[in-house]
Amino acid sequence: MEIDPFRPHSTPVKRTALGRLKHEGAWVQEARNGRVVVYMGDDERNEYIYRYVSNLPWRQARAQGINPLDDGILYVAKFHAEGVGEWLPLTPDNPRLGGWSLNDILINTRGAADAAGATMMDRPEWIDTFPRDLTAIATLTNNNRRGSTPPSVNNPDGSTAAGSARPPVDAANPRAINNYGHIIRWYYRQDWTEPTFGWDIFALCGDPANPAHGSTIAGDKYGSPDGIYVDPSGLVWIQTDVSTSTINAGAYGGFGNNQMLAAHPETRETRRFLVGPSQCEITGVFMTPDRLTMFVGIQHPGERPDDLPGDPLNPKQFSSWPDGPNGGRPRSALIVVTKDDGGRIGS
Repeated sequence: MEIDPFRPHSTPVKRTALGRLKHEGAWVQEARNGRVVVYMGDDERNEYIYRYVSNLPWRQARAQGINPLDDGILYVAKFHAEGVGEWLPLTPDNPRLGGWSLNDILINTRGAADAAGATMMDRPEWIDTFPRDLTAIATLTNNNRRGSTPPSVNNPDGSTAAGSARPPVDAANPRAINNYGHIIRWYYRQDWTEPTFGWDIFALCGDPANPAHGSTIAGDKYGSPDGIYVDPSGLVWIQTDVSTSTINAGAYGGFGNNQMLAAHPETRETRRFLVGPSQCEITGVFMTPDRLTMFVGIQHPGERPDDLPGDPLNPKQFSSWPDGPNGGRPRSALIVVTKDDGGRIGS
C-alpha cells in the first residue's frame, strides 16, 4: 500500500503491479531515461529478489494521468554461476509462464517466480543503490533451509504440490547452513533497466577470526544483516537483526547485541559503529545530505528471548531502555546521532 504523505486524508493505494509477496521494502531508483525502477526483497527463506520497471518515463506517465507504479513490468533475478545474471520477466509472454495470466502472476508472484526459474535466495531484505556507479546492494539475512527436504511449490491456481528438493548451494548462496547471512551486489554497464547484470558477493558474514565461519569480512564481526543504507558519501551502513532467541547465544555467542556497522565500498573494511540495547533489533537509518545528523531506529528493546508475551508485572525484565531502571517500560525509539565536534558522520 502507498500512502501519500502530502495528502494525509487520502485513501492508501495498493500497487498491484509490484507483485504480491512479503515485501521487506521497495527502493526506488530513477533510470537515466526517466523510467522508475523499484527493487524489492521477499523476506523469507528461499524467496527472491525482484525488479519493477515502469513502461514510461515518470514525467511522461504523470502527464498522461498514469501512475508509473501501476504501468510497468515486474522481473525476478536469476544469478548465474559465472558472475552474471538476468532479469526474468514475470509476464504471460514468458514461455515458462504459459497458462499464467497477468492476474495469476501478480497475485501468486512467488509461484510465478518458481515457474520462471529464478534463483532462490537466503532471505532477501533491504536493497539500496550507488547511483553514480549503477550498482545495487542487498542483504541476505540467513537460511537454514537448503538441503534435501521437499518444499511446497505454488501453482497458478493457488494450490500447492510437492516440489523436488530444497534449493542446493549455488554461487550466489554458497552456504548450506547460512547462520550468518551475506551481502550481494549487482551492477550494470549503462542503465538500471538493462536485462542483464554482473554480480559479486560483498561479504560472507560471521566472525572473520573463526575459520569455521568462512567469513570474508574485513574488520568487525557481524551476522544476520538486515537494514542497509548507502549514505551520500558512498559508505555502506549495515544493521543486524539476530533473532531475540539467538542474540549472543549458540552460533552467535560472543557477538553481543544487534548493531550497526559502516563498510567502505571499495576496501570493504568494516567497523562497528553502535550497539543496541538488550533484545532489540537495529532497523531504519537515514542521514541528512550534509552528513551531520543520522537517524537510527531501535525496535522492540526488552523483547522476551522465547517470543512469548512479556510479564505485565515485570515489563523491565530484559531491558529498561531508553529511560533506565527508574523509568517506564522499554520502548522502541528513533535516536539522533551527531558528532561532538560537529563534523560529518563517517569521516
